[in-house]
Amino acid sequence: MARFGTGCILALVMLGSALVPAKADEPAWRHAVSLMGEPKYPADFKHFNYVNPDAPKGGVVRLAATGSFDNFNLVVAGVKGQIAAGIGSVYETLLSNSLDEVSTAYGLLAEQLTYPADFSSVTYRLRANATWQDGEPVIPEDVIFSFDALKANSPQYAFYFEHVLRAEKTGGHDVTFTFDAPGNRELPQIVGQFPILPKHWWEAKGPDGKPRSIAETTLEPPLGSGPYRIKNFTAGRTIVLERVKNYWGEKVPANIGTNNFDEMHFEYFRDTTVQLEGLKGDEYDFRLENSSKNWATAYDFPAVKDGRVIREEFAERASGRMQGFIMNLRRAKFQDQRVRRALNLAFDFEEMNKTVFFGAYKRIGSYYEGTELSASGMPAGLEKDILESVKDLIPASVLTTPYQNPVNGNPQAVRDNLREADRLLKEAGWEIKSGKRINTKTGDTLAIELLADDPTFERILLFWKPSLERLGVTVNVRVVDPSQYEERMRDFDYDITTDLWGESLSPGNEQREFWGSKSADVKGSRNTIGIKDAGIDALIDRVIFAKTREELIAATHALDRVLLAHDYVVPQWSYGFSRTARWNRFSHPDPMPDYGASAFPTIWWYDTAKAQKTGKAG
Repeated sequence: MARFGTGCILALVMLGSALVPAKADEPAWRHAVSLMGEPKYPADFKHFNYVNPDAPKGGVVRLAATGSFDNFNLVVAGVKGQIAAGIGSVYETLLSNSLDEVSTAYGLLAEQLTYPADFSSVTYRLRANATWQDGEPVIPEDVIFSFDALKANSPQYAFYFEHVLRAEKTGGHDVTFTFDAPGNRELPQIVGQFPILPKHWWEAKGPDGKPRSIAETTLEPPLGSGPYRIKNFTAGRTIVLERVKNYWGEKVPANIGTNNFDEMHFEYFRDTTVQLEGLKGDEYDFRLENSSKNWATAYDFPAVKDGRVIREEFAERASGRMQGFIMNLRRAKFQDQRVRRALNLAFDFEEMNKTVFFGAYKRIGSYYEGTELSASGMPAGLEKDILESVKDLIPASVLTTPYQNPVNGNPQAVRDNLREADRLLKEAGWEIKSGKRINTKTGDTLAIELLADDPTFERILLFWKPSLERLGVTVNVRVVDPSQYEERMRDFDYDITTDLWGESLSPGNEQREFWGSKSADVKGSRNTIGIKDAGIDALIDRVIFAKTREELIAATHALDRVLLAHDYVVPQWSYGFSRTARWNRFSHPDPMPDYGASAFPTIWWYDTAKAQKTGKAG
């Protein structure tokens, strides 16, 4: 469910290493930029250590998607229509992230970058040989056009680049981004992350003779500068990407050992249950399994037993996460923190983990779960100083009481927690009348719709439902198709649903879109909870403008504590590994990169010898 952003970055330390010596009064040109120290690879590096530079090119990989698609325009993804899977491979960005370093990126469309010591701007220099798939060169005007289009049409990019004032051409191959203030150490790097679109193509007429519109959905195959192009598609059902012959960037060091498949096929399935059956029937090649029940019980079919299908887990080290049942603060019934806490008290995670999840998970207790950015114990030192600087804007409990999820799992604990939930609800003005929870002032019934887009998630919602009903809450479980779900999420049309925020090891500007007041009323934003809180806004600024790693960690700990203290979510669960199942037709480097999890299919390749033993696909 996570959209954009899972891996946005901010930071501290010195950025990058020089590619070209600079004069004493000029900033250095750099081949790479890092937010966590110096880049690992020098300017003359040949390829990343974790790839196989001799990986064979060829073969087909088939991937699965759920739901449907009706759009190839990345600019309005998440705002209009449903973007097709794989479209990102059609485009390039200025920088390419390394998978064996934290928050480090190397030149892709850009060969160099430079910025002043105060981080008030950054200039990117495009590679002279970079071309679009029609042979036209990639020029600064394309970068400027793309930046302006994304910022104007995408709420996600608008918040991400809120502090970037403008992009302008400053040389034959140079583009300069100017920021609204100095000191934001993340901005020089993150402006290298957005997809670059061809200005000349978008400003021309389409095959129908009508002008193209960057602000509308389209199913016209787009022109890109990336390693793949759309070969053919059936709207809403399948899309086939083919590797571009004579791709300009094939020998760029960051690309060596990647983009190894001649074709990538994306097959759409109605839901994840049907999708799993598709894997068993050899209708696609690789599955990321998110269900502990499926992982424990559904992989006993013949192809697994005889080794034609391989199950493998990959450690997730690159990011943390918050995943939880979110309560829509735009609904009056959820605006009281006591109500939100009561719903958490009624969630028996321990019993669910045992009976539904086969004991596979641990409870999430942080918005940055799984990283050093997760707060613990009592605040102290710089973290405490930061919290005290905003103490008039945050819950008093943050400075005195560490956050803890309720613990259930046995009859006595369940009774105690439901008793406390009842007390909180009554205190908040919700009394029991004729078995229903009624607001004493308005007479409204406390009725909640639990919304999901995956039928397999229904069993989880149904597990929670009886506990809520014991509190007198009227509960309706609703599962809708993915397209309807996406539309309701964009319009903030839900009571309680599930959301997931991926967090990098260096959080920054994306925090404004996740939790900032300005994003709460912008349709399509990632502030799905609807948070508007001055204390949280102030702490987000402390994160973004942190000057050292120590300050960033302390500020993020402080933000974590305040988010938790408001009980905006009922935290769910985490595992720490990606569970994967694949037909045994592929190989990957060994060892795998530290921060890439499975990295499929980016650094994998088609293994003809394995495929001959496994059998022909499909």
